[in-house]
Amino acid sequence: MKLTKIYTKTGDKGSTSLVGGIRISKASARLEAYGTVDELSSHIGLLVAHIEAMPDNDSRQQIIDDLELIQSALFNVGTYLATDTTQTPVYESAKLPLDIITHIEDAIDDMLPQLPMLDSFILPGGNLTAAQCHVSRTVCRRAERCVVTLAEEAEIQPEMLQFLNRISDYLFVLARFLNFIYNSGEKKWKKTCR
Repeated sequence: MKLTKIYTKTGDKGSTSLVGGIRISKASARLEAYGTVDELSSHIGLLVAHIEAMPDNDSRQQIIDDLELIQSALFNVGTYLATDTTQTPVYESAKLPLDIITHIEDAIDDMLPQLPMLDSFILPGGNLTAAQCHVSRTVCRRAERCVVTLAEEAEIQPEMLQFLNRISDYLFVLARFLNFIYNSGEKKWKKTCR
């Protein structure tokens, strides 16, 4: 795909084209869903930039590779969500890689045994990179909610929701892992009600 012009002016009145050329309102649930997936990918890109700036360790490159794999798969999700499958066939670029969910689960399973056991809720934060991980996690949860909303009016493949759910699990564990390997500690939730 070659972009020769960035601005087309076709969206100036609040509509946009889906894959296949169908025009819809920018206020639609479909646009909210794939726009939030795009936002998630941008937050993960910022997370990668933070990780690249941190001191090297045995896990750093693998984490970067995993996050960039997730970003690429999120592009597939965005393409899928931007396709009205009742009007346009689903292109290969809109399908998730076959083993992506298993890959994320394996990454979680590799990090989890290295972490201290959770005995209370933790506050999002720690070092700057872990904090960005938590921001990405909450945007991921919002993307998931947007896709669930869209699923009430359009057919959504179940693996799309499963993928988003697994990413948020991964980002939670990754935030804990980053605080652990960089010795930042975690802040525990203190119950304030009596």
